[in-house]
Amino acid sequence: MKLSRRRTLGAAAALALAPALVPAHARAQAYPSKPIRLIVPYSAGGGADTTARLIAPRLQEALGQTIVIENKPGAGGMIGDEIVAKAAPDGHTLLIGAFAHAVNPSLFPKMPFRTPEDFAPVSLLVTVPELMVITPSHPAKTVAELVALAKAQPGKLSYASSGNGSAQHLAAELFKMRTGTDIQHVPYKGGALAVADVAAGHVPFYFGNMSAALPQARGGRVRPLAVTSAARSPAAPDVPTLTEAGVPDCEISEWNALIAPAGTPPAVIARLHAEVAKIMRTEEMKAKFADLGADAIGSTPDELAAFLRSEMKKWAEVVKAANIKVE
Repeated sequence: MKLSRRRTLGAAAALALAPALVPAHARAQAYPSKPIRLIVPYSAGGGADTTARLIAPRLQEALGQTIVIENKPGAGGMIGDEIVAKAAPDGHTLLIGAFAHAVNPSLFPKMPFRTPEDFAPVSLLVTVPELMVITPSHPAKTVAELVALAKAQPGKLSYASSGNGSAQHLAAELFKMRTGTDIQHVPYKGGALAVADVAAGHVPFYFGNMSAALPQARGGRVRPLAVTSAARSPAAPDVPTLTEAGVPDCEISEWNALIAPAGTPPAVIARLHAEVAKIMRTEEMKAKFADLGADAIGSTPDELAAFLRSEMKKWAEVVKAANIKVE
């Protein structure tokens, strides 16, 4: 009887240890074992949603498992972020992270999760610069002329944004810091309303997401002044960078990244990264994102981790210096 019990306990212990004894590459090959939830913390039709829907069919084919896109908007992206932060760390719940993921810790002292501790980076997918646009009839024809006008009339010039704490708001505040100008902020409930008022001349200028602002510029409704990327955008090769326009160290890009819950096995992260990087480096995907004014990246997990640390530090400084408050 005692011998039988020992054998039973020994078998149970062996079963418990079995997953640990399976080589990491074998566990990665077994992944995924069920449909994957891809959480987009914003509404359908936006930049993060577009990225998810372009990538999901290719990733689904590569992994051999269904990918279900779930839009979970609200609280500046934090509702979707929280779902992933608290999900089982098995690679079956993933996040399309965006710009606010790195900014929210500076805007909201109390969040229901920790960034970056509760997340595991997989890959930076795309970056999208801002396009600085101005009312077509405005007397300032260049960035230098706009800066000169702002300095001649402190506090009288204004800019539009898609809301407090948005990428457009932070881009303009960084611009003010780098140029030493006093320009008033006019927040709107969304980029469409902001750019419409710039086009109508109610507010002089706006930093808009390239994907959204470029069609407005091409249609002549607003006039482009500069892009916020390090190099000129292939989607707007005639538009200078802010550095070329005389405002150095004023780079800003919105972005999307693939992120998993903290504790996700390294083998699963490696498998996801390998497949995503392969997808993002195809000419097809590069062309699709280029049409949107975006750059397809496909970074390593370590590169994404370093990028997120850099973004968090950079925007924490801007939020503090500009005293940005979000209710």
